[in-house]
Amino acid sequence: MASYSGDKNAYLKRLRRIEGQVRGLQRMVEEDKYCIDVLTQVAAATKALQAFSLELLDEHLATCVVQAAAAGGDEADEKVREASEAIARLVRS
Repeated sequence: MASYSGDKNAYLKRLRRIEGQVRGLQRMVEEDKYCIDVLTQVAAATKALQAFSLELLDEHLATCVVQAAAAGGDEADEKVREASEAIARLVRS
């Protein structure tokens, strides 16, 4: 089961809001809005996705990784490796 299941509705609500921001960007381009205005909205959508990612990562660390670490063994090593790789992807993006 996913660690975010308890907050699934809240996560979906945030993603829908971000989806709306992206649709707004499409509309702006279709309407030939000023480049700087479009870029400002791109930055806002990017920040929203970053905040979403960090919250999801925090949830994963607090649940999945902590539980695996408590169990120990190969599962713990795997969860820590997965989390490290996810963090590296977020830092590069």
